[in-house]
Amino acid sequence: ILMDASTGRVLLEKDADSRALIASTTKIMTALVVCEQCNVLDRMSIPKEAVGIEGSSMYLKEGEILTIQDLLYGLMLRSGNDAATALAIYCGGTVEGFAQLMNDKAHKLGLNDTHFANPHGLDSPGHYSTARDMAILAAYAMRNPIFAQTVSTKVVTAGTRHIQNHNKLLWRLEGADGVKTGYTKKSGRCLVTACEKNGVTL
Repeated sequence: ILMDASTGRVLLEKDADSRALIASTTKIMTALVVCEQCNVLDRMSIPKEAVGIEGSSMYLKEGEILTIQDLLYGLMLRSGNDAATALAIYCGGTVEGFAQLMNDKAHKLGLNDTHFANPHGLDSPGHYSTARDMAILAAYAMRNPIFAQTVSTKVVTAGTRHIQNHNKLLWRLEGADGVKTGYTKKSGRCLVTACEKNGVTL
């Protein structure tokens, strides 16, 4: 689907309402909930439950202390499943509690074909969305200045880590300013992206 972010007008669509696995594009909602509910300047000690999560990682160590913003960079640039888990525990108390916050937000935004089972997007029953819902979510999330600044960052130092954004469009497409890539074997390659030119964001 291709959508005008400010008006919601759809310019192009195909199977936009087919429910599908969404891999790490899940992290758009994870980051949005954290940006809205937490102070990103706060610091947290990494719990052991957030260490060694399968898939992409920022290689967190138990007991290390990072700011919420550092973890957001690890989440959205490096696609760290460990960062997703740490942020979920910090913001929601438990991963399950945070998934409920994600679903509450999805409901408020009218994302009727979306359901979250976890904060990172690893394949799970009951974890899905559609192209239309993800476009609506991304357009809304990009209005949050902390979210927008995070996902448009190409390279950053977070704590002691030098992190580069996996979203190659930030380098290849003039005006590109987000949002998130995703991949699992079952989902295939997923992309939610945003580009601003001449005052119009698509």
